[in-house]
Parts: sequence; structure tokens; C-alpha cells
Amino acid sequence: MSGSDGGGAGLLIINADDWGRDRQNTDRALECILCGAVSSVSAMVFMEDSERAAAIARERGIDVGLHLNLTSAFSAPEVPASLQEHQERISRHLRRSRFAPVVFHPGLVRRFEYVVSAQLAEYERLYGIAPARLDGHHHMHLCANVVYAGLLPAATVVRRNFSFKPGEKHALNLYYRRLIDRVLARRHVLTDFFFSLSPLRPSDRFDAIVSVARSKRTVEVETHPVKPDEYQFLAGGELFRRVGGDHLMATGFTLTQN
Repeated sequence: MSGSDGGGAGLLIINADDWGRDRQNTDRALECILCGAVSSVSAMVFMEDSERAAAIARERGIDVGLHLNLTSAFSAPEVPASLQEHQERISRHLRRSRFAPVVFHPGLVRRFEYVVSAQLAEYERLYGIAPARLDGHHHMHLCANVVYAGLLPAATVVRRNFSFKPGEKHALNLYYRRLIDRVLARRHVLTDFFFSLSPLRPSDRFDAIVSVARSKRTVEVETHPVKPDEYQFLAGGELFRRVGGDHLMATGFTLTQN
């Protein structure tokens, strides 16, 4: 299920990852939300700033998805030792090589189930509701053990693979990405396109992303405002100068124009 059939208005969703990872990530993203440059955030749980970030989001009505974390050590105090151990084992596997995420590991099935379900439950504890939207730290929600085991709740919005033009990646690479997106689309809602805000040079790269949204498509752009260049682009007003004032920017992670 894609976010748009091309018959409505286009949307540009700017989503800040790593909400709650630490105080700096949360505060930089919050500044960009308050100035209108960020539409929504994706929250990490079991991290040092997760509790405070959740309180801020609930107080301010911020649109928050779950940023599933399978690769970076949990940093919150008093994380269950068993959860730490299972996640560390998964992380070692996924970081072993660039090809590890694409290979289903039958010996880690129970560990993946445990670590994913624990983060879903913790999100619900912190935010008072199950996540309606999910993506992944280092995009590991797209790994074979998550996708093919169907570990993400059905009917949720799930981040697709990066979008590339023909020729930007090897044909086999593009084929695999499209295969995963097709598998996801059977159970989940996807945006039409997905890009990263970086690199910000050449400048016409972002203009091309905006043009895709203007073509009546729903486009998600991930950002990490903790990065100085991305923060300056968002909070310094360059984003608004490049997008213009035609209501292309989404308020919240919505797949339909307000």
C-alpha cells in the first residue's frame, strides 16, 4: 500500500530520527519542530533521553513513530540484562558484514522476536499508545529477520528503502530493495518515495526531491538535526526558502494533504 495514487496533492514529510537517543538529539529536533521545519520524529526507546523525550512529545502533541534499534547499545539505566544480551548478539550479527542484514538467520529468530516486542511494549508504556509508524536505526527494520518474520505490526506505516534513479545503484541492489518494498507493502502502508536530507550538496539535489513531492507524491525525508549542516539548513530557514509557501510541507506524518 503506497501513500499516494498520484491523484491528490503532494506532500513533503521531514522526519527527524533518533528522538530520545540523548539530550542533544532530542533538543535539536525539538528546535526544528518548533520552527516548523520538522514534521515528525522517530523515537528510540531504552535510551538515556527516552523518558524525557516521551514526556515532551506527549505534552506538545508531537507526531512520534518508533525508531527500532537493533544495532546501538541501549543507554537507559536499568535496562534488563537479558534484553541487553539479546540485542548485543543481534547487533554483532548485523554488523558482521554489509550482507548480513539481507540473510535470514534461523538461529536468531527468538532473539529478534524478543528485542522487537520489547521495544514495541516500551514505546507503548512511554507514549500511552502502540506505534502507528515504524522505521529503524541504521535502517535495520529492513533486515531479513524482521521483514520475513513479519515482526512489525500489520497495517502500520513503515519506512521503505531509499529511492534511487535508474543507474544510481547496481541493478541487483535495486532489485533487492524493490523486492523488500513489495513484501512490506503487503502488510504495511508506505510513502511513495524516501530520501535522506544529506548530502546537502549539490544544492539541486534537494530541489529534485521537492520536485518529486510536487508531482503529487508523498515523500519522506529523514534528517538528523544533531548534524550541524542539517540543523542549519532546517533551523536557519533555508528549507522554507527552497520549498516555498505552497503548503507542500506536511504537519505531522500524514499521507494525505490537510
